[in-house]
Amino acid sequence: MNKLNKRCRTLGYTRDMRSFLFTALVLILLLPLAVLAQTLGTAGTFSISLSPQYPAPHSQAVLSVVSPTIDLASATMIVSVAGKELYRGNVQPTALPLGRTGSVTRAVVTIISNGANHSQTISIQPQDVVLIAEPIASAPPLYLGKPLVPVEGDVRVVAMARLSDAKGKTLDPSSYAYAWTVDGAHVARASGIGKETIIVASPLQYRSRSVSVSVASSDGSLVGGTTISLTPSEPSLRVYENDPLLGIRFGHALSGNYTINGAEDTLYAAPFSLPITGGAPLLQWFLNGSEAQTGTSITLRPTGSGQGSASLSLVASAGESAQATAALSLIFGASSSGFSFFGL
Repeated sequence: MNKLNKRCRTLGYTRDMRSFLFTALVLILLLPLAVLAQTLGTAGTFSISLSPQYPAPHSQAVLSVVSPTIDLASATMIVSVAGKELYRGNVQPTALPLGRTGSVTRAVVTIISNGANHSQTISIQPQDVVLIAEPIASAPPLYLGKPLVPVEGDVRVVAMARLSDAKGKTLDPSSYAYAWTVDGAHVARASGIGKETIIVASPLQYRSRSVSVSVASSDGSLVGGTTISLTPSEPSLRVYENDPLLGIRFGHALSGNYTINGAEDTLYAAPFSLPITGGAPLLQWFLNGSEAQTGTSITLRPTGSGQGSASLSLVASAGESAQATAALSLIFGASSSGFSFFGL
């Protein structure tokens, strides 16, 4: 120190400057010791994990403890929240009740083993993050629901997040940074500030796909996240009567036998949950096994007199294996005679 003091006087430093340098030197020398003490203290004897990683507000987070040095089988665990003992007993996963969005729950975990106490404090701040799946698939016009995850298609996944601090102040959503993960792999091209949407391919049939997102504030102090599982469903095809006065009667899907009572009847086909990434599904009508026409509608006009029947089938397809079918048995006329369809 005397040599450093003499060197400082030689360089012309004032007394205050020399005092500042001495203080800084002491802090530099002591800081590694403080870090080392924290590492070797009770905080390093066990570790805490939470499930889920990003708990939702007003839910529960399950706390688990593992240790490479403590025999947890013979130890006692105490969990306290806000000064109140929440659990005491054998070391086991323990559920912690959480509060509103942004509220901080601080839990003190103490492990007692061989007369020694080892403690750690963990803080949990739940954030409100929800994922919504929007399948890019077919559905009838004005349909109030949404299609299912299509086979061989795509799904748009939208993250809706609300990050709040401990005082309940909500941050500007335009500043949120999104990190997307699909089946455990980070998707860099879809991640970034303001990127709350990702489009992913549907999983293979009879399998599932996991899509996760973590949402962080601009300074990284607030983080939330969640996961959604996507499972494809078989597409379906429904046939409805298109009444000239009432319009398409979506309230009743046709099946089995269908009787043509008037001079003509128009039927409308609605494919559900077929992929539309490459365009609208192809609809093909078949009359008695022969292709009649394509499109969403067909008009049936029995001619002549007599009674008869015919088979009407429909195939909706998109891609190589995404396909749905429907069939009707048509009954027409009052007495036996010829039968034909026009305007197909």
